[in-house]
Amino acid sequence: MGDPLTLFAGIDVGASRTKVALIDSNKRLTGYAVEKSGVDFSKTAERCLKISLNMADAEKERIKYAVSSGYGRKNVPYSNETKTEIACHAKGCFHFFPEAITIVDIGGQDNKIIKLDDKGHRISFKMNRKCAAGTGAFLEEMSARLDIPLEDLNDLAAISTNMVKLGSYCTVFSGTEVLENIRNGKRIEDIVKGLFYSVIKRIVEMDSFSDKVVFTGGVVEHNPYMIEMAKEIFNKDILVPEHPQLTGAFGAAIYAMESVKA
Repeated sequence: MGDPLTLFAGIDVGASRTKVALIDSNKRLTGYAVEKSGVDFSKTAERCLKISLNMADAEKERIKYAVSSGYGRKNVPYSNETKTEIACHAKGCFHFFPEAITIVDIGGQDNKIIKLDDKGHRISFKMNRKCAAGTGAFLEEMSARLDIPLEDLNDLAAISTNMVKLGSYCTVFSGTEVLENIRNGKRIEDIVKGLFYSVIKRIVEMDSFSDKVVFTGGVVEHNPYMIEMAKEIFNKDILVPEHPQLTGAFGAAIYAMESVKA
């Protein structure tokens, strides 16, 4: 058993959200935070660390090592080392599901598919094209078009009884199609479920998938009904970590621990 007073920090600075995870030497999550990244990544990373330390009831001096990841990983002033988000998502997911898995990370600006073997080694990696379709940004744009709070989408999709399938994956064209469906009298909840469906179908078309599929990311964290839909579309159970939005930050924290022990 390690010293539970020693903490390790993982920071995942995404284009949309910044996540910080603090773990003790037994890999237990003791504190965390998620904030909009904004335009000052360093300031946001500092704020997330403060929130995480307050949750852990700890002082900054207890952090032995910190690893940053993500789009703004080089903008974290207290980071000792950087790792790619692919490596950190893989590390985090394999901690929770130590077997051969396909990881689907639905982020704010991109989607990633990472395949690991039963040793946790990366076999392959794919990212969506430079387009917001099928990402968190896509859902944010559509919620604005529908004039519905982003946090209301999940409950609306869950009560749909006649899903409206959208023909376009492009954010711009989908917006036009959504407005046309509203004009034609389609119910909002049926349109929202169609938006969820288009996100999942976009992922399905990106790659093949192993028997064990793990979904992570903020979109998954806030839209659990999407997992229910994914189970039907993939025709298999979908695995989800306890805090799917923190997976990259959690993986970075494990790297921080391993850097000290190495």
